[in-house]
Amino acid sequence: MTSAYAFAALFYAAAALLVGGLAYKIYDFARTPAPLKIPTTPAPTTRGGVALRLLREVALFESLFRSNLWLWLFGILFHGALLLVLARHLRYFTEPVWAPVIWLQPFGIYAGLAMAVALAALWARRFLVERIRYISTPSDHLMLALLLGIGATGLGMKFFMHTDVVAVKAYFLGLLRFDIQPLPAHPGLYLHLILVALLMAVFPFSKLLHAPGVFFSPTRNQVDDPREKRHLAPWAAKLES
Repeated sequence: MTSAYAFAALFYAAAALLVGGLAYKIYDFARTPAPLKIPTTPAPTTRGGVALRLLREVALFESLFRSNLWLWLFGILFHGALLLVLARHLRYFTEPVWAPVIWLQPFGIYAGLAMAVALAALWARRFLVERIRYISTPSDHLMLALLLGIGATGLGMKFFMHTDVVAVKAYFLGLLRFDIQPLPAHPGLYLHLILVALLMAVFPFSKLLHAPGVFFSPTRNQVDDPREKRHLAPWAAKLES
């Protein structure tokens, strides 16, 4: 039970960092003033149009599609596969398992393979494309390595190093209920869980924060109406009053 309590402490700490860090970052984004009207044109002229533009950006990566088709392909493949993998993992946190989650199980396996391929391609791009290699930082490589490590260890447990998934589910259901259960002694599982906890902990402080950040980007969330309506940041309006 020692490892069970150790991983429980690790995941509680990682969850606190994830939730607290995200809450603070979103609050910080929301209170940061946008003194200039800088929507990327052609831009919507109504709030409804802005909402539709953000929806297309989040769901279809519209701007990336227009700028780089190969990057768009691997980017949308990774994000779509990740969504399916996360949905498949809901079986470890629900009892009884929801019907849509049961239906997704075989697709989640293929999604795991697609996610690994997409991550490998995105990481290779950082080495093979000279201008991308020049601007890549250690944190860029760390995030890709971390995500690829999570995918590889998960696939490894599925195809090569099987573990007791029933006991794993009991453990995570116990975490949700603050009732710690035994965790299978499995090196692959331990490595997978450590990497997941590390990702949760660093997420609010990394470039992965673009997930909520896109909603606060002035180039995407502003209405293109500078001639119809004067734009004033709240602090600038106070100076004029």
